[in-house]
Amino acid sequence: MKIQHIVSVSGGKDSTATYLLALEYSQHHDFDFRAVFADTGHEHPATLEYVRNLGRITNGPEVEIVRADFSEQIAKKREFIANDARPSPKGWTTEAKARALEILQPTGIPFLDLALWKGRFPSRKAQFCTEELKVAPIHQQIVFPALRCGPVLQWVGVRAEESAVRAEYRRFERMDTGAYVWRPIHRWTVEQVFDMHRRHRVEPNPLYKLGMGRVGCMPCINCQKSELSEIARRFPEEIARVAEWEAIASAASKRGQTTFFSVDKTPGDHTADHSLPIPGVREAAEWARTSRGGRQFDLLDGLPAPSCSSVYGLCDAEVSQSDTLASKDAAE
Repeated sequence: MKIQHIVSVSGGKDSTATYLLALEYSQHHDFDFRAVFADTGHEHPATLEYVRNLGRITNGPEVEIVRADFSEQIAKKREFIANDARPSPKGWTTEAKARALEILQPTGIPFLDLALWKGRFPSRKAQFCTEELKVAPIHQQIVFPALRCGPVLQWVGVRAEESAVRAEYRRFERMDTGAYVWRPIHRWTVEQVFDMHRRHRVEPNPLYKLGMGRVGCMPCINCQKSELSEIARRFPEEIARVAEWEAIASAASKRGQTTFFSVDKTPGDHTADHSLPIPGVREAAEWARTSRGGRQFDLLDGLPAPSCSSVYGLCDAEVSQSDTLASKDAAE
């Protein structure tokens, strides 16, 4: 039977390179493919725009967008809390129960609704966000219906360079879903990834030139201190949004507090004394502006953000290309 090719797109450099590779293969081997993006509700608007325009600028397939829905899970949690008669600390106090039942309503924002359902935000040790917000909706809404029509090959842009865990992934395997997964750029370097962009004259996600090392979530629960500082400096509205989410999710949690960053990602004495409150995203962003272990503010803090700042050297490459074109024009 005819193989159905489905490419996962996140708006990041690796998935874009995979999409472009699929475009090349499809043209050379005469097959069609679908592209799908799981909208978590926690992306920067630039990423959403990038994904929506990818098909148009490449003459490739338009990226289909799916979203997770946790309405059923939240409804079941409301029912459980309302009927929970266990004594504290295992059960809900009257105050916490009333507070949670008032807040526990689906917002339509997958990431926030996931936190409401779980009663907490994901963390490095409990990273349920990828599975619940990306993998599951793609499987449920795209892969499973496609499997009814024949075999499915999923193209996934995962590279070994990214982490020790990803280095252990197989390039090709059959999943429990019945679909096959291919990771065609697993052995690529980051330079090869950006070379693919240049070959197709496709600009990377613009956030890569604004100091971002990753562009999936804004911010990611695993983002580095320097990246959080850059986000706070360039996109304070994103910090304000997450702070609002913290307040909503805290009101719906049994303890009355949950923070976006886990205890091992934030500064302060709470790491030794767990009775102390964990800093929220605003405090974490403030700490990210400091150096010398948080003892002083970075000397560059407060200066206007540069128009281009890239951890991948994209700004340098841009300047080099401009210089080459200028030299060529001068010679002519």
